[in-house]
Amino acid sequence: MAQLVLEALSKEAFAPFGDVIEIEGSDWFPINNGSTQRYHKLGMVEVVGEDGLPAISMARGAAFDFPLSISMLERHPLGSQSFIPCNGVPFIVVVAPSLPNGLPDESGLRAFHAYSDQGVNYRRGCWHHPLISLGREGDFIVVDRVGSGHNCDEFALSTSYRIEAAS
Repeated sequence: MAQLVLEALSKEAFAPFGDVIEIEGSDWFPINNGSTQRYHKLGMVEVVGEDGLPAISMARGAAFDFPLSISMLERHPLGSQSFIPCNGVPFIVVVAPSLPNGLPDESGLRAFHAYSDQGVNYRRGCWHHPLISLGREGDFIVVDRVGSGHNCDEFALSTSYRIEAAS
C-alpha cells in the first residue's frame, strides 16, 4: 500500500482541482444596508448538457477515522460538485489531475484536510474520492448538476493509498 501525505486545504494548493469555499481570506462587500458581509463567487457552478440544471441537495456522510485507505476515484464530466459542511465536521478531500487520455494521474494524487469551516467545489471532470467525513457523521450541502446523461465515471486505482493523521 502506498502512502499519501495529508496536506492542509488552502485556496492556492487546491486551485488546480477547483475552489475552496471559505470566508477566511476571501473578498467581501456589504449588503442589506451594511448589516451583512457577502463573500461573492467562492465557487462557480459548472453545468453542461441540454437539460442539465444546478441543484442544491444535502448529503449525510458516514464517519471515518485514520488510517484511511483510498482505492478508487470518481469524476463528474457534466458539472462541478460542491460539498459544504453544515454540522461542524471536518473532512478529507482526495483529488488527482487527469492524464491526456482522461484517466486520473496517480502520480499527482493529493489528500487535503478540510476543516469544518471550509467547503470544496470540484471543477467539472476533476477526479476525486467520494465524501470522507472525519471522526463523526457529517451533513453537507451539495451543489451539483442534475439532469439526464451519464455524469459519474469511476476508476479503480492501481494500488491502495494509505492516509494517516498529520503529525
